[in-house]
Amino acid sequence: MSSNLHQAGVKLLKQLGRHAELVMDVYLSGSVSVDESNAAAIDKLQKSDILWRPEPEQELRLKRSVRALLEEALSDERNRQIDSNVGSSLATIKTLADHYKEARHNVDFSASEAYLADLSEHVYSFADGLRYSIRVLWSRINNEFGYVGSINAKIRENELAQSQVSELLNGLEMFQFSELGEIAGDIRELRKLLVTTLQETLSDCTQELSVVQARLLELLGRFRQIRGRTRLLKGWLLYTDLHPDYKPADHVSHKQLPALFNIAEPLLAPAAVDVNNHGLEPELLELVSNIKRIDRLNDTSSQREQDVSVDLTQAEDFDIPDNPLKLAVDGYFCAVIDSGKSQSALEYLDEQQLPWDRESWLYQVICGYEGLPEEHRSYFELEHIGEPDPVYTGNFIIKDVELWLA
Repeated sequence: MSSNLHQAGVKLLKQLGRHAELVMDVYLSGSVSVDESNAAAIDKLQKSDILWRPEPEQELRLKRSVRALLEEALSDERNRQIDSNVGSSLATIKTLADHYKEARHNVDFSASEAYLADLSEHVYSFADGLRYSIRVLWSRINNEFGYVGSINAKIRENELAQSQVSELLNGLEMFQFSELGEIAGDIRELRKLLVTTLQETLSDCTQELSVVQARLLELLGRFRQIRGRTRLLKGWLLYTDLHPDYKPADHVSHKQLPALFNIAEPLLAPAAVDVNNHGLEPELLELVSNIKRIDRLNDTSSQREQDVSVDLTQAEDFDIPDNPLKLAVDGYFCAVIDSGKSQSALEYLDEQQLPWDRESWLYQVICGYEGLPEEHRSYFELEHIGEPDPVYTGNFIIKDVELWLA
């Protein structure tokens, strides 16, 4: 079964690579029509379930799964959708957990391993999908829904995003970890997936969704304020178009000012004692009699035994020399720019006969790339060359790095 899936996957990826230009044209335009120049390629893409026809007379379109793959890879925010159906994922996770427990109880190791692999994939896919939805929401907020043109469209997109956030929060409330703990029981693999992993993911995502919801409400208020001012300005422009001879009246000369021009801050003089009012003399005398006298009899001032001369001179300028290793890494980046070709960091170290340790050199190259500003880093591509650790899984040993222009 795995061999057949491998062959089918390789065939699908080859079809995408062979007809990449046609696939991108369909992605950007939305559809494609069949003609003599592309009939053979379109027929192959249809057989591979990459293109499909919604109705017999409609043009061909990309499958939703292929479009979602391109949207994620290209970071295209125009049509990226948020999956807020949490209930279906929860039901699938519970069902797979029950399958795994039953196969484990029946000592069916092959079935239990298969169910555990499916359960792990669903749990991690659910966590990744939830974080993906939050990333999409943040990108829309930071862009202020820039993929739509009008304020009314921005408000509608904002309200849609708020409804999606509410659905996500309501769906996350369906997760009862007491129930998931009972399902997991004393099985370590299930407790790690159903309790530890899900609880950490849901805790982080719930807090971030609350922040997203507050930012959406703030952004909605600003959009509505802009729309109100825009309507007021458009109404004023329409009135001046209909009454070209209109001139503002001199409201200052009127006896009755409009309420709009008669708004002022209230004036309140600061409070002060009237010392010229003889009626307040008893109260003033009582206040004066209650004032206490404070004497500093034991206040001794310290004196210097001898004068100390102070010479004020201008401070000398000094320079902090740059790190030679950092300057060598800057030269490596400049060499890649001048040549326009990919360059291995260790090969450059050997060619230039630099005195640095190979590990320190690789570490400084990686730090120099990560330390570049975002707009400068986009001009380069850095690839780590190495192999996974043979003993400790999850660790990748970097033996070299290669840098080239993007």
